[in-house]
Amino acid sequence: MTKEISTIHTWLKQGHKAALAIVAKAWGSAPRRAGSIMIVRDDGVFEGSVSGGCVEGSVITEAVELINGNDQSNTTPIFKSLEFAVASEQAWEVGLACGGEIEIFLYCLSQDDASAIEELQTNLAFRKATSLILPLQDGSIQITDGKPITGKVAPQSTDNHFTVPFVPPIRLDVVGAVHIAQHLAVMAAECDYSVRIIDPRGAFSESRTFGSAKLYADWPDDYFRANTPDATTAVVTLTHDPKLDDAALHETLTSTAFYIGCLGSRKTHAARVKRLQKRGTQQQYIDRIHAPVGLDIGSATPAEIAAAILAEIIQAARVIA
Repeated sequence: MTKEISTIHTWLKQGHKAALAIVAKAWGSAPRRAGSIMIVRDDGVFEGSVSGGCVEGSVITEAVELINGNDQSNTTPIFKSLEFAVASEQAWEVGLACGGEIEIFLYCLSQDDASAIEELQTNLAFRKATSLILPLQDGSIQITDGKPITGKVAPQSTDNHFTVPFVPPIRLDVVGAVHIAQHLAVMAAECDYSVRIIDPRGAFSESRTFGSAKLYADWPDDYFRANTPDATTAVVTLTHDPKLDDAALHETLTSTAFYIGCLGSRKTHAARVKRLQKRGTQQQYIDRIHAPVGLDIGSATPAEIAAAILAEIIQAARVIA
């Protein structure tokens, strides 16, 4: 959702009006969860999604009509709720045949709201979980302080406000600027992950590209002491070099990272376990390691291994999200 927030901020700064389309509630097999967003500009340009593509057309039409059919020169909020269910005539018209039901909340924004959206964008950039509070009566939108939000989050509605929680994107820390990391960084970025590659070996990072990932030429133990993993962080070690991989594990196994995975065969992992035990690492922490890393899908090429790793991270992330 960080991309949509960045885009709508740009639109507002450019003088456009826009609407947030938010999945307020979802039942059954609805393809998007509560809290999913789509943004719609006053000319119909949009980004994001609130379903699997089956109701977007209707939502865009409703949003444009809401934006352009009202005078936003006053302080009265402009909003609307839409419901799509398999039992309704409209749902069949737009093709919501998955059996689910969704409620979409539309809320119009203008240039006056750009500063609040910028604050939300800044909080997310600094990994601060934040709530966007949309007034349903007179008033302006507000941003909460960046307080931790964990577990499943969903919008909340009262007579006076509609509150949308935003959790920072998953941070994926990859130790090793290797071939697999090139594919993993790009795939994870497509899932809206914030990717970092950690490798002090200049020959590896200088000769390869990693999409939008940030590169850190630090030793893993130094990096993780300065960037402690939190509950939305996944850590993957890929170097096969104990000096690097073990240094990362020493700093992360006792952290709150939701996923820690290490590349290598079962034999390699057995040797890794012995080294950790010799160092005094408790078994409860050693048992956190996913090794061999990734789901067992028979992957062989670097891209396939990256896909298997990302799939396992997504599986683990769904437990906490």
